[in-house]
Amino acid sequence: MKIGLYFGTFNPIHIGHLAIANYMLEFAGIDQLWFVVSPQSPFKQKQNMLDDYQRLELVNRAIGDDLRMRVSSIEFKLPKPSYTIDTLTYLQEEFPAHRFSILMGSDNLENFHKWKNYEQIIENYPVIIYPRPGFDPLTVEVHKNIHITDAPIMEISATFIREAIKAGKDVRHFVPAKAWQYIEEMHFYTK
Repeated sequence: MKIGLYFGTFNPIHIGHLAIANYMLEFAGIDQLWFVVSPQSPFKQKQNMLDDYQRLELVNRAIGDDLRMRVSSIEFKLPKPSYTIDTLTYLQEEFPAHRFSILMGSDNLENFHKWKNYEQIIENYPVIIYPRPGFDPLTVEVHKNIHITDAPIMEISATFIREAIKAGKDVRHFVPAKAWQYIEEMHFYTK
């Protein structure tokens, strides 16, 4: 089975994440998409981040009964900070019959060369790129494992949602309904 790994903190997951996930499932040649909830990215500060299991629950609620999508807590068990190559190695050992690819926003390409063992990643795993605002595909180095998609550009961000909630704004339609319900019940991002 071809599995697309969508890494992120998902703090919180929003409709942009789901739109990209849906696009990848329909147009990028993957059979299933796994949201890999990252406990801590080496490139992000941990401030304003919900607890790991709260973010995992948000993703679970957001994807609901869509069997094409799964949520993975695999990085919760691995050493911190999380490195993509370590996660890929672990998953390949656990699921040898699956073929994994990475789904990545074009904004991550700028720092991709700083990722731990990025050469090993790009040689062994397809990297499927979705465009972010301001992305110029002509700036990407050509490589057999880099695949740029025509996914719609999403200008929504988790930062925008957190800041809006803190300011007392109703942004319920930016977040999947069941995830929004959980955010409201738990009073997430209000402080």
